[in-house]
Amino acid sequence: MSLHQPDKYFSRISAIDVDKDLLALGIRFVLLDIDNTILGRGEAAVPRDVGLWMACARDKGIKFCLLTNSWHHQRVSKLSADYELPLVAKALKPLPLGYLAALRKLSAPRKETVMVGDQLLTDVVGAHMVGIRAYLVQPLVEKDLPYMQFMRQVERAMIDNPVPVTKGEAS
Repeated sequence: MSLHQPDKYFSRISAIDVDKDLLALGIRFVLLDIDNTILGRGEAAVPRDVGLWMACARDKGIKFCLLTNSWHHQRVSKLSADYELPLVAKALKPLPLGYLAALRKLSAPRKETVMVGDQLLTDVVGAHMVGIRAYLVQPLVEKDLPYMQFMRQVERAMIDNPVPVTKGEAS
């Protein structure tokens, strides 16, 4: 698979089947992007379905680390504390340093790890640069900062054969 092609696409994180899309593939560790993946940009609360999915995955032995480019320390630190998850903030994705720090925090082998995020040029490219799988989810909130709206158009044009995904379905 190419550097910029996700391993799988999903409508949102809760559409990832923990048994089929993680455990059956030998994935025991998940690096999670925050903004627009598990938390809407500017939102304070994790959507109910996302929280339930994370709890289900944890109950089945999945370990998480939050991996974000965010510089909003209080917001991401609160999320990390509320969910008792390790955090790598100011990660400078797609550069490898943040990914490698997250892998170390979890003592996670690359072959058992996946990055889940909403951005092709940060989450997917960065994951593939360090040799881990990458799942791309549709952003929780479509309305975004102007530069991000532009970047999403660029990303859509880069994806080979994008699979249309509707809410609740995975490709």
